[in-house]
Amino acid sequence: MDWAQLWKITTLPDNIPIVLILLLLPYFTWLGLKQAFANDRLIKKLESDPEMAKTHHRKVEPYSKGWDKLVHVWPYLLRIEFLVAVIITVIMLVWSILLDAPLEEPANPNLTMNPSKAPWYFLGLQEMLVYFDPWIAGVVLPSLIVVGLMAIPFVDVNPLGSGYYTFAQRKFAMITYMFGFHFLWIILIIIGVFLRGPGWMLFWPGMTWDHHRQVDEAYVHLPQIFGLENPLLMAIFGVVALIAFVVVTGGITHVFFVKKMASTYKKMNLIQYGTVQFLWITMLALPVKAVIWHMFRIKYVLITPWFNI
Repeated sequence: MDWAQLWKITTLPDNIPIVLILLLLPYFTWLGLKQAFANDRLIKKLESDPEMAKTHHRKVEPYSKGWDKLVHVWPYLLRIEFLVAVIITVIMLVWSILLDAPLEEPANPNLTMNPSKAPWYFLGLQEMLVYFDPWIAGVVLPSLIVVGLMAIPFVDVNPLGSGYYTFAQRKFAMITYMFGFHFLWIILIIIGVFLRGPGWMLFWPGMTWDHHRQVDEAYVHLPQIFGLENPLLMAIFGVVALIAFVVVTGGITHVFFVKKMASTYKKMNLIQYGTVQFLWITMLALPVKAVIWHMFRIKYVLITPWFNI
């Protein structure tokens, strides 16, 4: 077992940020959820006692005379912000002195790096290239990420949760964010940073990066599993399979909306609802494609002369 390889990857200067993210992300996720659940308990308590809701007990923390220091911008908040700016500046100076910049020699077209990796913040996109064609992983999906983030203010019809943490009142928003950021984006980056080695092959922690490793993996297309070889029949089968996927995932999301998010569902118009469904189905397509890729060695579902999915 070669754990030195994992340590070498972890301590590379350009991988320090992702290591810090892995350390800080669980803590701040726990901290935010802790505050959200505390507010949910308080909301439930105030709903059962209307008289209490008229008092200062509308906050999770008990009343104290020092609250004015948490509210007033000058001088309390600005003083804290100034100290934080100084501390971060010192940290960045020490970081730049102790760690070398991740610069390498000029590119040599006769000697390609193996593995050739993008910066850590782009490795999620590079990992998606394994499961999808470049036009999907490099153009369509990143564009949908940007468009989806822009669409959030227009499809979010839930007025609750503004200015305070809550999980019970913002379940769909919280689940969507955590699924998209924690599961889809961060996990893809972790795989690209720590598990992808020479030839972009999968090396589990402790495995030696063997540049001469040969993996005999025969990939097939979904229509071929059912004995289809005719291009037209394969294309038709792929379209039917994609429609079935959309119907099933859309149905599951619809049931979730109707049963769990009935109040939010009723406030949405057709365009808002269709946008949310489309974005959710697209998000679910990534883990589903990754699973069938690794478990069943299925490369494409839809095969046409112009594009593949």
